[in-house]
Amino acid sequence: MLDLSTRYLGLTLKNPVVVASCGLTTGLQGVKNCAAAGAGAIVLKSLFEEQINADVSALTEAAGDFPHTEAIEYLEGYGHACGPQEYLELVRSAKQSVDIPIIASVNCITAERWADYAGQLETAGADALEINIGFLANTPALTSAEVETRYERILQTVKAQVKIPVALKVGPYFSSFGNLAKRLGKGPQAAGALVFFNRFYQLDVDVNRLQVVAGNPYSTQDEIHTSLRWILLLAGKLDCDLAATTGIHDGLDVAKQLLAGATVTQVCSTIYRNGFVQISNILTQLESWMKSHEFNNLDDFRGRLSQTDSKDPESYERLQYIKGLTGLE
Repeated sequence: MLDLSTRYLGLTLKNPVVVASCGLTTGLQGVKNCAAAGAGAIVLKSLFEEQINADVSALTEAAGDFPHTEAIEYLEGYGHACGPQEYLELVRSAKQSVDIPIIASVNCITAERWADYAGQLETAGADALEINIGFLANTPALTSAEVETRYERILQTVKAQVKIPVALKVGPYFSSFGNLAKRLGKGPQAAGALVFFNRFYQLDVDVNRLQVVAGNPYSTQDEIHTSLRWILLLAGKLDCDLAATTGIHDGLDVAKQLLAGATVTQVCSTIYRNGFVQISNILTQLESWMKSHEFNNLDDFRGRLSQTDSKDPESYERLQYIKGLTGLE
C-alpha cells in the first residue's frame, strides 16, 4: 500500500495536498468539504491586517472622547491583541470538526502590534500560522534593502509571539531571491516553512470602458514554472520546509514539485474550477503515477531532481538559458 504521508511544519499530514488560503476556507462548511475530499491540511482564508486595524478603529470610536490618552492606548492594545473574534471562532470550530491540521493565516504589510493577535490564534487551537506578506514595492522611494528587512522583521515579530510553527508566504519579485530565501529560511531564526509563491491579484485594462479592472483571479498550469525553478534550486539548502503553490492543478503537477524537493503542495484554483472532488482526483493521479514508477512513499523520490542532488548542477542555471535560446547542446 502506498504511503503518501509527510511531515510539514513539524506536523504529520496524511498526504502532501494542502488547500491554500482562499475563499473556499473562509467558513466551517468549506473546511469540512476540503477535509472530506481528502486534503492533508487546510490553510484558512487570510485575516488581513487592515481588518484588525479597522476593528481597533471602530472600538476606539465607539468609546467616544476619553479624557485620558492612556484609555485610548489601552483600547488600541486590546483590539490588536484580540482581533476579529469571528476568525478565532473559525479556528476553534475547525479544530473540533476535522481531524487534519488547521493552519491559520494572516495577510500583513507591517510588523506593528497587530502581531500580538498571533498568540490568540495559537490559543484558539491553530496548529500553525502562515504569514502572507501582501505588499508590492510599488513606490520608487522604497529600496530593496528596506523591503527585505521588512520581511525579516515581520517574521521575527510573529515568531516571538507564538510557539506554534510559522510559515512565510512570499512573492517572487526580488532582485536576489535566493539570498532572501537564505535569510528567511536558514539559521536559528528561520521560518518553519517558506511558501513559493504568493499570487498577487492581477490587474487588467478594459479598453472599451477605459477602466482598470480585475484580472483573472485563477492560476493556470503554465504558472507552475516559477515556483518549480526555485524549489529545484533551493531544496536541501535551507533549514525549513518548502511548500509549492500557484499553477498546481493535478496530480502530475504535485509529482513535479515533489521531485523538485517540495515538502507539500498547496492547491486553490483547480478546486474552484473543478469542485472539491478535485482533491481526491489529484491524490488518485499521484498514486497512479507513483505505482507506475514503483515508488512506495514520497521519500522515494522527493528532491530527486533538485540541484542539490544533481550530478550536473550548472544545468539548472545559465546553461539551461543558453540551450533554450540557441539550441546548443
